[in-house]
Amino acid sequence: MHKNQRYNAIMRALELAGSCSVNDLMQRLSVSDETVRRDIKVLEAQGLVNRVHGGVVLPDAKGEADFRKRMNQQPEEKRALAALAARQVRNGDTLMIDSGSTTTYVAQALLGHRDLFVITNGTEIARILGRGTGNRVHVTGGEVRPDDNGIFGETAVAFMRQFRTRLAILSIGAVHRTSGFMDFHLQEAEIARCMIEQSLSTMVVADHTKFSNLAPVAVCGFDRVNMLVCDQSPPPDVARQMAENDGLILSCDRKNEAVETADVEALAD
Repeated sequence: MHKNQRYNAIMRALELAGSCSVNDLMQRLSVSDETVRRDIKVLEAQGLVNRVHGGVVLPDAKGEADFRKRMNQQPEEKRALAALAARQVRNGDTLMIDSGSTTTYVAQALLGHRDLFVITNGTEIARILGRGTGNRVHVTGGEVRPDDNGIFGETAVAFMRQFRTRLAILSIGAVHRTSGFMDFHLQEAEIARCMIEQSLSTMVVADHTKFSNLAPVAVCGFDRVNMLVCDQSPPPDVARQMAENDGLILSCDRKNEAVETADVEALAD
């Protein structure tokens, strides 16, 4: 494929998805990692794209704010969805929880539970849940990211593979109507994928901004998420994808105690 054809193919992919990972573009174009990165560099020099870690986005795509800023964004909405997520967890549950602002709110909401067995790569989540009654909290080894004190890398992934839990609770960078669940960094996606693999069920917690966010790295498709917990009902395309894959949606603007109770039992299967 000629370079101009590759440039056009990259721009078409971005127009459809808003963001693409380098690996995705390698597969689409059937070229090497070096070729994709070289093409992205040319397009960036022309002001057509912005490079992000592990991929590329359109210039008007939103990046990810730092952790403290994210904690202060939509705090009431995040507390509400965190409380809704916490109601799907039982005393004595076994959980994997990834590092993130929304999952930090979930950890705070879980302080009303007891005897939880938790594996996390989030030091703040570990600090919070370590105070809980009877909780046993395990923190991964690995490299600490200064922004949020999350722990990432091969050591963290290897540590998590020693465990098997009932439920993974994941934050997310973006939810795309066709690509599924996305993150901003490759290491975040690697942690999330490992937690999905090591858990019987997966819950994603996402405030409404994630439905309009763009993130470059694919985590998983809709078929790997059993429950989506959000502060507002998701867009119709997302809701349809969840339904087609037998996924459950709980949103704070559609409260239904009977559904919530049933969901707990469904996740236990």
